[in-house]
Amino acid sequence: MSDISKSIPKSDSAGKIAGETIYIGDMVLDDMLHAMTLRSVHAKARIKSIRLPEMPEGYFIVDHRDIPGDNCVNIIFDDMPVFADGKVNYIGEPILLAAGPKRKKVKEIIDSIEVEYEPSEPVFGYSKSVVHHEFEKGDAASVFCKAERIIKGSYSTGYQEHIYMEPQGVIGLYEDNKTTVIGSMQCPYYIKNAVVRTLGTGQENVRVIQAATGGAFGGKEEFPSLMGCQAAVAANKTGKPIKLIYERTEDIETTTKRHPSRIDFEAAAGEDGSIEALRVRVFLDSGAYIGLSGVVLQRAMIAASGVYTISNLSVSGDVYETNTVPNGAFRGFGAPQMFFAIEMFIHHFAIETGQDPLALRKRHLASMGDPTSTGGTFRDPIIMGDMIQKAIDMSGYDEKIAEYSKPGDHRGIGMSWVLHGCGFTGSGEQKHIKAVVRLRKEKDDMVTILAANTEMGQGAMTTLRKIAAGVLGIPIEKVIYNNPDTDLVPDSGPTVASRTVMIVGGLIARAARQLKEKWVPGKEILVEERYRQPDYIEWDEDKLRGDAYPAYSWGVNVVEVEVSPVTYEVDLKGIWAVYDIGKAIDERIIIGQAEGGLSQGISYGMTEVMECREGRIQQRNMTDYIIPTAGDCIPMEIVIMDNPYPLGPYGAKGAGELPLVGGAPAVALAIENAIGKRIDRIPATPEYIMELMENG
Repeated sequence: MSDISKSIPKSDSAGKIAGETIYIGDMVLDDMLHAMTLRSVHAKARIKSIRLPEMPEGYFIVDHRDIPGDNCVNIIFDDMPVFADGKVNYIGEPILLAAGPKRKKVKEIIDSIEVEYEPSEPVFGYSKSVVHHEFEKGDAASVFCKAERIIKGSYSTGYQEHIYMEPQGVIGLYEDNKTTVIGSMQCPYYIKNAVVRTLGTGQENVRVIQAATGGAFGGKEEFPSLMGCQAAVAANKTGKPIKLIYERTEDIETTTKRHPSRIDFEAAAGEDGSIEALRVRVFLDSGAYIGLSGVVLQRAMIAASGVYTISNLSVSGDVYETNTVPNGAFRGFGAPQMFFAIEMFIHHFAIETGQDPLALRKRHLASMGDPTSTGGTFRDPIIMGDMIQKAIDMSGYDEKIAEYSKPGDHRGIGMSWVLHGCGFTGSGEQKHIKAVVRLRKEKDDMVTILAANTEMGQGAMTTLRKIAAGVLGIPIEKVIYNNPDTDLVPDSGPTVASRTVMIVGGLIARAARQLKEKWVPGKEILVEERYRQPDYIEWDEDKLRGDAYPAYSWGVNVVEVEVSPVTYEVDLKGIWAVYDIGKAIDERIIIGQAEGGLSQGISYGMTEVMECREGRIQQRNMTDYIIPTAGDCIPMEIVIMDNPYPLGPYGAKGAGELPLVGGAPAVALAIENAIGKRIDRIPATPEYIMELMENG
């Protein structure tokens, strides 16, 4: 096999600055063919026939009949096909690929294919449950039976589109009985395992290489497995490299989104105004296929009581299948939906029971040693009291909430409190991921990190190199970390779940200590570390009972707004945040993550409108789907408070998802404070605000 590694630019992690980055769209291989996708135009239908045009020489059609293994994408459930086989379940579902040397000609072929459908009635509402989970804490049923007053609330969230800078793209090639997939991705081994299954081949016959990746936010967690399988099958059929890259509109129309949700609450109010029991019901829209939705549901349910200790909980949730584009991983993974709902509900509970919301929240705030929602234990110090006071002092919250609550004032301020579990839920790290990392010292005493975790703009290459260099006591320039290649690196797990620094970085620190003990100048040395779950972690996957996470990161977010009484547009006036992520390995990177994540969370709460009508996404480009630009962002004041986690590298915990989680409830509460009307859905657009002001 030819050395295709020469075609893949390295990351320059040893300290050189190349001045340019080569993305998958920039790569050109010899005899490469361009592929495009024929997609369903119906939300639900049987495919009666497909009429193909006469194919020019050198052009190919690739469909389900060309798959030598299983026609399903290896995720969790075996329900998503690589190519549609006789039926389609959403508008945009891939039916086949056309591939050839000229992209324009490929487009002509796609446009000339005639598909005869037999449409059937699609499902768009919460009616078809495909996954159900529930758990109990305490005895909520008996408390509700005796309760004199029950407060209810229902909250809904819409889609959120990732809008990563670089659209989805892969290249597949087949040489010497080996299939290689190069792509923009988060999880090389996810793609490898999917391709192995689709091709029906051995692990040794598939190689996956990460190209430079221009953003992901979860959108390149599971979705590239679909494209990787398609490109692999096409490369195997044609014997030529296949480039499959989406245009932006195609990407928005057909790739996974954040799950729309509805979350219903009932709270039993005690005589003293406390929340004695909480009943929570979660509805998630998976789209046409389940994918990761069951795990997203679990993450949402586990956050049902937020940062609060409530003794009696009854939590249930369902994933509902609809004939719409599949939904999947997105930064926060179910937590943003739940934290919007619980933060709004506890505020509304306080108002309905005649209490100061801040006092009620402080009353229920979790402390070290308290039981978690699933009956585990908060074992580490919780410094939220200090964090809250710091945020109040920075923002002037107390004075402003009193001033802005007066009738006729169009300004408002809102504060959210959030936590986020670090790593995979429950036994995921120990039972399913089983992460492995290696460090290799070369004869020239350079050290290479061998791990499968990807750089996608979040600073992993800098942070993980700093961890290794710090433990070894060598300059960071002596540590190399290239984009992962599954032929060269072990499976250290995916770059998701706020796990990279705490879990993988922890393994790198342990491996570095081992290497330091064995260090001999001028000698090649290879060391390996495997993940070991802390002994105290106990988790029942079926009952969702026990310690859901080994550690939690915490955050306080404050947003100040002004709402126009004429146009109802929301103008951001101030943003403050305080975070406990254990210990920042690189504070500049963390501040950047916080600013980006908080902006993403705030825009989820007020601007990002995406509608699906009769199964078709309406906002299909960046003109119609509104995300914040540089002109919309305002200066933020962000403080990182140290609270080292004993098992994290240098005390670090997860940070990637936490800042996004609290953005939406903070801005929603600020808007509610400004307009004096209850908000129970996001995004809180000017149209929604006008509806509340005129009809609420």
